[in-house]
Amino acid sequence: MVLLNPEIIGESSQTDSRYEGCLSFFDVRGIVPRARRIEVEHTLTDGTTAITVFTDALARLVAHEVDHLHGMTYKARMADGVSPIPVEEYRGTGKSWDYDRGTV
Repeated sequence: MVLLNPEIIGESSQTDSRYEGCLSFFDVRGIVPRARRIEVEHTLTDGTTAITVFTDALARLVAHEVDHLHGMTYKARMADGVSPIPVEEYRGTGKSWDYDRGTV
């Protein structure tokens, strides 16, 4: 997937909190709330502008990477008072992401 100059221009009010990891903090995971649906304006390789809609896990991934372009890591999105956990602990409590497709 190539998204040149991506900007999130819209997002759903429905959010979801899931563990995220990052190479910036490879040894911990943190619970991060994110919109389940985002609209991203970006430039195509021919220079035209497009808007692409992403949902659920892909919306989370794209939002995470767009945050990096603005100098932000997932830790800044975590709720106050919540700390990342060690990867070993995450592996013991992690579960598959499951989304209800009818509610985005």
